[in-house]
Amino acid sequence: MATWVFATNNNHKLEEARSILPNRLGIVSLKDVSFLKEVDETSSTFAGNAELKARAVFEEVGKPCFADDSGLCVTALNLEPGVRSARYSSETGPVDHLQNNLKLLKNLKHTDDRSAYFITVICLIDSEGQTSFYEGRVFGEISREMKGVHGFGYDPLFIPQGYDQTFAELGEGVKNKLSHRSVALRKMLEDLE
Repeated sequence: MATWVFATNNNHKLEEARSILPNRLGIVSLKDVSFLKEVDETSSTFAGNAELKARAVFEEVGKPCFADDSGLCVTALNLEPGVRSARYSSETGPVDHLQNNLKLLKNLKHTDDRSAYFITVICLIDSEGQTSFYEGRVFGEISREMKGVHGFGYDPLFIPQGYDQTFAELGEGVKNKLSHRSVALRKMLEDLE
């Protein structure tokens, strides 16, 4: 069985990828291959940050790998938080999902336009070192309050199109079928097959 490194230690992302990609790909995490370095995401684009992570892992581990960069883009905020989604409330210290959500609610307080989308760009580097990119988006709107206990990040605020509950209310099963990451992973899988 081939081993593919998913350049993440986020268990939510890892489980989502394993649920979509076939078992024969043998998806492992950074921890599984003892990759302990922090890769600085210095690019101004999702594709650029995904490639920085994938390239760093590929060069050190030498196995086919893929990395994603994801974010929330809100129309009324000129597509913020965008590539800074994880660091929206603070550039330093650990990622604080609660503070990110509170800042988003505050910044949208005086607008009726709640439209937004989640985006993921995956950079895949195969065993030959060839690079491919896959993008997924899911459109929806931002709730006026946090709801639900499932998921992570902005899930308590994001209501996908066609639903009246947030990702955090809908749960992992529904989210994994709809999510931006699942769209990108399915595109990647089509290409691999």
